[in-house]
Amino acid sequence: MNKNQAEKVLFDVLGNYKRLSNEILFYCPDCNHHKHKLSVNLDKNAFKCWVCDYRGRNIRRLIRRCGTYTQLKKWDEITNRIDYNKFENIFDEKEEKEEPQKLEIPEGFYSLCGKNKSRAAMKPYKYLLSRGLNDMDILRWKIGYCLEGEYRNRIVVPSFDDDGDVNYFVGRSFTGDSYKYKNPRASKNIVFNELFVDWDSDLILVEGVFDAIVAGNAVPVLGSTVRSDSRLIKKIVYHDTPVYLAFDQDAHKKENKVIRMLSRYDIELYKIDTSGYEDVGSMPKDIFDERKKSASFIDGDNYLLLNMLEAI
Repeated sequence: MNKNQAEKVLFDVLGNYKRLSNEILFYCPDCNHHKHKLSVNLDKNAFKCWVCDYRGRNIRRLIRRCGTYTQLKKWDEITNRIDYNKFENIFDEKEEKEEPQKLEIPEGFYSLCGKNKSRAAMKPYKYLLSRGLNDMDILRWKIGYCLEGEYRNRIVVPSFDDDGDVNYFVGRSFTGDSYKYKNPRASKNIVFNELFVDWDSDLILVEGVFDAIVAGNAVPVLGSTVRSDSRLIKKIVYHDTPVYLAFDQDAHKKENKVIRMLSRYDIELYKIDTSGYEDVGSMPKDIFDERKKSASFIDGDNYLLLNMLEAI
């Protein structure tokens, strides 16, 4: 890397700066603190704001988010990233635009969000408490239950799209039915609960809905194979969202596929250790938070790692 040219691009994108040892200090574009508190280290390819803790392990993320396409292309030239079109190709619309998927909440759905719960609500409510959920979780995820109809004796967790319309839901038995999950016959090519996803914060990808409830700002992939042209992948790439992977221990192939896909677009990737638990949903929230803090950074430029993943 030509550091003089790199500093010039950073100056064009972030404005004037100060130098401190091997770090360059800029005004933070996230918190707009009045002092130079955003530290950029070219040698480590990392940045961090010492006020709001806005950080990343890839300076390109700063350029992409704050700069122009020309500045991003210049940065790619300086850092020898030669394929400039990959980021754009994911948004090529070769097929007709699909209408947003809209579903009806199951017949006989009762909400568990209210304070005064009926006698009938106590069994599904206690089931959720036994899973480690609290009233705030139930309210945030708009969880309810059914006592009759196709989803009888099932917890129902609805998913809302950007417009606030229901586009999917998950039905989970709370009576010990051997057929634990019963979901609608509808496409899974959605972002579950997209209405509540914060794309500017760390996003955690997990297997199921109860995993996502524990994880926080999370999207469950619902056990499906994540495609490169899926709505979820497109949203992550568009917003350049840092991603933490917290899949089950037996989901190596799926995890590796997601790593390969997102590495192509220089998405900041981390892997959370989920060992010792059946899934994230069975993990206490404080333990999950600690494991997220110690998550392993996945270097997209580490070709040895990528080659190993390809071989799996």
